Amino acid sequence: MKQTLLVKLDTTKEQFDALSETMHHFNSACNFIASTAYKLRTANKMRLQKLVYREARDRFQLSAQMAIRAIAKVCEAYKRDRSKRPRFRPNGAMVYDQRILSWKGLEQASILTVKGRIKVPIRIGNYQKVRMDRIRGQADLILRKGIFYLAVVVDAPEPTPYDPIGALGVDLGIVNLAVDSDGTTYKDKGVDKIMGRCEKLKAKLQKRGTKSAKRHLKLLSGRENRYRRNINHCISKNLVAKAKDTGRMLVLENLNGIRSQTTVRKTQRRRHSSWGFGQLRNFIEYKARLAGTQVVAVNPRGTSHTCPQCGCLDKRNRSSRESFRCVSCSLAGPADYVAALNIAARGVVNRPIVSKCFSSHMVPLQGQAHDFSRG
Repeated sequence: MKQTLLVKLDTTKEQFDALSETMHHFNSACNFIASTAYKLRTANKMRLQKLVYREARDRFQLSAQMAIRAIAKVCEAYKRDRSKRPRFRPNGAMVYDQRILSWKGLEQASILTVKGRIKVPIRIGNYQKVRMDRIRGQADLILRKGIFYLAVVVDAPEPTPYDPIGALGVDLGIVNLAVDSDGTTYKDKGVDKIMGRCEKLKAKLQKRGTKSAKRHLKLLSGRENRYRRNINHCISKNLVAKAKDTGRMLVLENLNGIRSQTTVRKTQRRRHSSWGFGQLRNFIEYKARLAGTQVVAVNPRGTSHTCPQCGCLDKRNRSSRESFRCVSCSLAGPADYVAALNIAARGVVNRPIVSKCFSSHMVPLQGQAHDFSRG
């Protein structure tokens, strides 16, 4: 499996200026090449190279390989959507390959610029160090908040998937971010408080409109996304670790189109519209591949209204968001836990995992014990 590592470049002022100038020239060349590609309605790399290679080199002071990489970048962008001309920002990512970028051990990177080749010290942690020998292919030079990074692609070894014994179902939600079929709730009580505070602060700063307010808004930029990403990383890590330790596979809901198919209370609209359910699923899937754990996606329709004991499907089974009580057999318990059990059952064919869940996983949920008793 391919992974992306960010390597920080510890540039001097002269090196920073050289990289910035190179990046601007590269993206200006991309815009020039994109205009030709759109005019001719072609994403053929060889055809474009014959038409724009020489002019791109002379006009934008690019080396031979930089011009080739610019043409390749434009072709990839134009292929994604041929209805409009691709446009590239001055500080957009610049593509480097082995001919214009080389590594000098774990201390420096030799990078070609429009002012010649420079050797830039790099800063990496222990996590990156053990993976630097797996670098494959090209790297992207990116600029984030005044700091240059190299986004390098590395090969991550995948273990052979084990044969699962049973399944761990996961129900995703708004109030409880995730509940598994063991009854464990993954919930951060500070989510709404922190996100609400950020929204109010941003609205106040935008209304003020002063230079100081704009500087503050720039500092706040991306804070919510980083917080959300961290929460999703923690949840996915715990779920994959539990599935691996117990030898089970993970069963998730297929939530494509979830926002257009569901409605929530007014107080939950912010999280419903902004929380990264797709990001959480992607994190779970790639972590599971690294752990050798199987992941199965099932149709979630009816999982919160179906009794896992008698199979009765009735909307009256879920009288409120929190509670479930079967109208047929009177089985009662937390609604999210019941949904997780049904999801786990759908992920396994001809395996009696539901009865096992009821008998051995009576664990507390939100400070209350599971009450799977008959009325």
